[in-house]
Amino acid sequence: MKVISTDIPDLFIMEPKVFADERGFFFESYNEKIFTESVGVSVKFVQDNHSHSIQGVLRGLHYQLCNPQGKLVRVVAGEVFDVAVDLRKSSKTFGKWTSFNLSEHNKRMVWIPPGFAHGFLTLSETADFLYKTTNFYDPTSEHTLKWDDPDVGISWPISQMPNLSAKDLKGKSFKECPVFT
Repeated sequence: MKVISTDIPDLFIMEPKVFADERGFFFESYNEKIFTESVGVSVKFVQDNHSHSIQGVLRGLHYQLCNPQGKLVRVVAGEVFDVAVDLRKSSKTFGKWTSFNLSEHNKRMVWIPPGFAHGFLTLSETADFLYKTTNFYDPTSEHTLKWDDPDVGISWPISQMPNLSAKDLKGKSFKECPVFT
């Protein structure tokens, strides 16, 4: 497993070692020992989620304040533009965002620790997105940062309005969102 640092500390890209031949491929998508050694923290994943989206769907930017979730995310079919926004007020990168193209072809994964808002835009005709979480989904603790907040300034690769859920249409501005200490 190759671990790549990003411009935001504690957030990592992980590239698995893929064994491919004419029959297909095999790779280890998660190994607790390697993960802990690579990111420097021991976590317990408690929930796996799978979403399927059509092209142009933007999901996010979601986070749970009282019951924060760390997420290990990857795409098993299609391609997405994945985004994480640092909402840790004590962080030197507070309010900064970073992005990654995740696809079935590059097989990259991203570790997003607690304290970040997270979302993605589906770039391919469809995409299947998987994520392991360190805490259970808690709708009473969930918040949504507005996907196009000008103070955050995410450069989404789109030319028209994305397909958003009713919840995501009601996202709050960066200035209105509660943040982590």
